[in-house]
Amino acid sequence: MSSSTTASESGPPADVGPLSLCAREPHVPPDRLVAEMVPPPRFDGVRFGTYVPDPERPSQSGAVAVLEDFATGLGGAHASGAGRRSFFGFGRSRAPKTPAGPRGVYLDGGYGVGKTHLLASLWHAAPAAPALKAFGTFVELTNLVGALGFQQTVRTLSGHRLLCIDEFELDDPGDTVLVSTLLGKLVEAGVALAATSNTLPGRLGEGRFAAADFLREIQGLSAHFRALRIDGEDYRHRGLPEAPAPFSEEQVTKAAYATEGASLDTFPQLLDHLARVHPSRYGALTDGLRAVCLTDVRPVPDQSTALRLVVLADRLYDREVPVLASGLPFDRLFGEEMLKGGYRKKYFRAISRLTALARDAEPLLGQHI
Repeated sequence: MSSSTTASESGPPADVGPLSLCAREPHVPPDRLVAEMVPPPRFDGVRFGTYVPDPERPSQSGAVAVLEDFATGLGGAHASGAGRRSFFGFGRSRAPKTPAGPRGVYLDGGYGVGKTHLLASLWHAAPAAPALKAFGTFVELTNLVGALGFQQTVRTLSGHRLLCIDEFELDDPGDTVLVSTLLGKLVEAGVALAATSNTLPGRLGEGRFAAADFLREIQGLSAHFRALRIDGEDYRHRGLPEAPAPFSEEQVTKAAYATEGASLDTFPQLLDHLARVHPSRYGALTDGLRAVCLTDVRPVPDQSTALRLVVLADRLYDREVPVLASGLPFDRLFGEEMLKGGYRKKYFRAISRLTALARDAEPLLGQHI
């Protein structure tokens, strides 16, 4: 089990009792939001060479090849300089050779096919200093705009070679317009873009968002993206056992007290607490945690609460924090109406990720997966 924090942040010894997420109300300064725009700890070590394509899905190996070329094409001078070159060498330079072409890629595929792995691999492979590359989810990007203001965000990111946006959310038309406008400014500054996206409200189908819909929603930016279709099934379920059944409240409590850096909360109280903490702070909410222990897991009561839980699940998954729980299994968190609605992809992603973290938590009880 790994941790995304240093030993000094890991919390008090287990003999003083577990931590509590509900007791935390973190405040995150804007400069931390910028500094943390890097691939999450779970993806620190991923590279194109560590991505294992499904031999029955040639689109996966094909995407790797295209993205490797994409990264190589970012090696020229930044677009704000005299030798301005854009993605694939197109754009304005001392001696322009071709008309402007795509400056970004969009990874189109269902959840769990490795899009984030590939996006993080691109970030690592891009030949630029970490300070000149940014990686974040759509939510983190909108939070950055909220913290810095639109113009300051443009100035902050315009000096970058590459901006990677994971889980580009098209559920909120206002946020979509905001971020599309921001990306337009960054493209003008010569920043290369890479993105994955989520489902529009009302889009059911396969639980994935089609490239044509993505390109239509970002309207004027569509010409700057090349879509890469990545077929495949959720890798978290390939050859893996079913999600473990929840444990008893006594087992979960005992494990929380026995595990250094573990938190212990009731699920209903945690959901109430999430309503009082801005989602931009959910990453800080998990600082120093080695495990999250929850009792009395029950169905999420409403959509607003469900969407907050999705963000927390993403932050826990990014940081590889195992989740041990009593009550209902995680595949029963969201009601049938939610799983048929416009946000269904987010809920299925949360179930998949929480299931993976539940498997990671089994060793806390001395069991073997």
